[in-house]
Amino acid sequence: MPDSTTEIMYLVVRNDEDQYSIWRETEPLPSGWYDTGKRGTEAECLAHIDEVWTDMRPRSVRLRMEQLDSNPPQ
Repeated sequence: MPDSTTEIMYLVVRNDEDQYSIWRETEPLPSGWYDTGKRGTEAECLAHIDEVWTDMRPRSVRLRMEQLDSNPPQ
């Protein structure tokens, strides 16, 4: 457990659906989540996510909607 003078550092992580989260850097990443290379305080990591995660839809939903836009059902 960190002492009160040590700030907890986080990683920005992303899964295969392009969904983002933060994870304590001292903890092993859960299965299916990958380090994006961004590290910082909780506030810094959350601010970064606000900048890069502009479409909240999961990747599979975005791809399906693109397919439907390209080939509308008849």
